[in-house]
Amino acid sequence: MVDVIADLSSFSLEAGPPGDQRELLHLRARSAGLTFSGCAHAVFLCKLVQSVRCIIKSHLANRDSLASGGDGDLCVGMLGMGHMGKQLLLSLLEKSDIKPSNIKISSRRPELAVEFVQKGVECFFDNRRLAAWADVLFICCLPSHLPKVCSDLHSQLSKRCLVYSFTSAVPVSRLARLLGHDFILRPQYDFVACDTADVWLSCTRLTSALTDPVLIEASSPLTMGGGISLGLNWVCAVLYSLLNLCTSAGLGSGDAICLINNVLKDKWPHAVELHSQSFISASCASSLLAEEPFPWISLTDVQTKETPLQCFLSSSKSMQHCMSAAYKSLLETPAN
Repeated sequence: MVDVIADLSSFSLEAGPPGDQRELLHLRARSAGLTFSGCAHAVFLCKLVQSVRCIIKSHLANRDSLASGGDGDLCVGMLGMGHMGKQLLLSLLEKSDIKPSNIKISSRRPELAVEFVQKGVECFFDNRRLAAWADVLFICCLPSHLPKVCSDLHSQLSKRCLVYSFTSAVPVSRLARLLGHDFILRPQYDFVACDTADVWLSCTRLTSALTDPVLIEASSPLTMGGGISLGLNWVCAVLYSLLNLCTSAGLGSGDAICLINNVLKDKWPHAVELHSQSFISASCASSLLAEEPFPWISLTDVQTKETPLQCFLSSSKSMQHCMSAAYKSLLETPAN
């Protein structure tokens, strides 16, 4: 998601439609829809990851695998404070339970984050320090800055750090090579012709828009509206991310499947249960012992190749309903 509109006031979420350019209104709607959906999906991911981490923590009381945050809380790093970075930070502060003290920003212009620093968010310019600290790292930089950013991050990321990239025009496979890291999520938004794109024009203020049931419905990943779509691979990658969290904590495959099923059933009781073969091939699943952790899953492969989970999810309407229900439930639940 390139920051091409950062200095264009007519495209800001707060701006009204330009009086003499109403034929371009759909561009403003598309811009608002991308910003809203990008932030909403990131908040959903963080809330889902935090839920799973809390369950793992209670399951494995004194294990060191979740000790990076000191108290087990999710540590979120943000690299870049342009238009998307600011909107994402506002969304996380308003809609998630992540404490400001558990969010850190690395930016070439720390002065842009003064209002957030006053709320308890730490801001500095040290990409390597951020990478070594974060559990989830959001990359919100321009494509032209990416080679330098990746050079800074290379070899600094722990295997369990989930990198989430908003940088457009850079495929996840290339990003994985640049970072030397395969635990990466990159949402791929596409545009489709429709008559409902103006639904996004109600995004006058992002934080209030994130409480609007109509917009939450329109941004639901598997059934997106308003002329924007998000591939099934993104939802699969989110679920594989949860599986990798269980693996990194040393959780056996039986407990990992049970944990993920319980998280989803808590949001939609009618969910079809996932099994080992939902994630890995039947031959691998048959030889996997219940007390043995799942193998580490490359999210790069998940987003570029056909997977057992993609086949399962595409054919299971029940699981699709479950993921939509989980998304709406987590977005509609107010932060504590």
